[in-house]
Amino acid sequence: MNKLIATLIAGFFAVGAFAQTPAAATPATPAAPAAAKMEAKAEVKKTKEEKKAEHKVQKTEKKAKAAPAADKAPAAK
Repeated sequence: MNKLIATLIAGFFAVGAFAQTPAAATPATPAAPAAAKMEAKAEVKKTKEEKKAEHKVQKTEKKAKAAPAADKAPAAK
């Protein structure tokens, strides 16, 4: 019985000492990386939208250039 009590006391002492150790250097505000990630996603989305808009403009310009050539009648012989 004495060994059991001694083991329990030693166990409680170890747990108490472990619980009081300072935590590793973790950032106090984990929201900062999340905000940076959100900002990066927004930037990627913006870039994709810009590319899409640019492609649409180029496609429209290409159609505008091709349209007059198609409207011309073949030369009479």
